[in-house]
Amino acid sequence: MSFWLVKSDPSSYSWEMFLKDKKTVWDGVRNYQARNNLAAMDIGEKVLFYHSDEGKCIVGISQVTKKAFSDPKDKEGKWIAVEFKVVKTLKKPVILEQIKLSNKLKDIALIKQSRLSVISLKEKEFDEILNISNK
Repeated sequence: MSFWLVKSDPSSYSWEMFLKDKKTVWDGVRNYQARNNLAAMDIGEKVLFYHSDEGKCIVGISQVTKKAFSDPKDKEGKWIAVEFKVVKTLKKPVILEQIKLSNKLKDIALIKQSRLSVISLKEKEFDEILNISNK
């Protein structure tokens, strides 16, 4: 099983909107590496939800419910989307500064590839983020 992190600007699509929707299609990704990460996702895998731009924090956990399929918004047919469902809101948001200060997260792609919107995580990174949230 793999673990993931997706970013969304809260003014476009926030965790609160996702909570209301309960499920969402993650589309509109227009970066090849992010697309490849979406393609690698499997049903049941956990996905952290990160508020970019405003907030800069991880706020919740979702889960892949449908593997990669053609992005309905893509007229060229080269981009994909996946479907997620809400799992739960984190006990406390994990802000970017906490991640940067954690020795266990020093190699996380969120820091190393800060512009990437769909990121693969190691299980130990996923677990450490949950530990920080629960403190």
